[in-house]
Amino acid sequence: MPKRVDHEERRAEIAEALVRVAGRRGLHAVGMRDVAAEAGVSLRLVQYYFQTKEKLLLYGLERLAAGLGARVTARLRAAGDTPGPRAVIEALLMESLPTDEKSRTFHLVYTSYAVLAMTDDALAAQPFIDNPNAAEDAVAGLLEQARDAGLTGPEVDVRTEAISLLAMSAGLGTSILVGQRDPGSAAGVLRHHLDRLFAAPAGTGHP
Repeated sequence: MPKRVDHEERRAEIAEALVRVAGRRGLHAVGMRDVAAEAGVSLRLVQYYFQTKEKLLLYGLERLAAGLGARVTARLRAAGDTPGPRAVIEALLMESLPTDEKSRTFHLVYTSYAVLAMTDDALAAQPFIDNPNAAEDAVAGLLEQARDAGLTGPEVDVRTEAISLLAMSAGLGTSILVGQRDPGSAAGVLRHHLDRLFAAPAGTGHP
């Protein structure tokens, strides 16, 4: 009896091959033939599942984001059953730093998507990500929870701080990639700013 093909699994394998090649060579230099070779399948099969390079690129972006989400979740599990707002924010920011092969690939390829979406008409016609403010909204919401619980000062502007933290994480990630600083010092900068944010106001009784 012929083996049943799991089409979603096959699509995921092809998309992950795209991410691997893009991490080594840059997204702009990757073609469907390169992805087929990396995945160990025929070009015809890649074309069957994705029809165009743009469709493959967009699906690859979805897989890239899903991989980041899974790694953040793993960090949170390690933090305990009920991680507080700071732990969740720190997990998101730290996992975005290129400190190992997977996070380095994420940073390189995600940045490549942003650049390519500005110059490729077909890709630019599609949404780069479904909700471009999702991470910002999530961090702002967590900071609001912390402020309401007295874990930060009452004057904290949660939206501005969320924007600042995410921009800082992205910039620090690039500085690691180009060799300006090492992952440990970059993580130290992020923790310094989180310490500043989460310093309990005097007289609140919070640690």
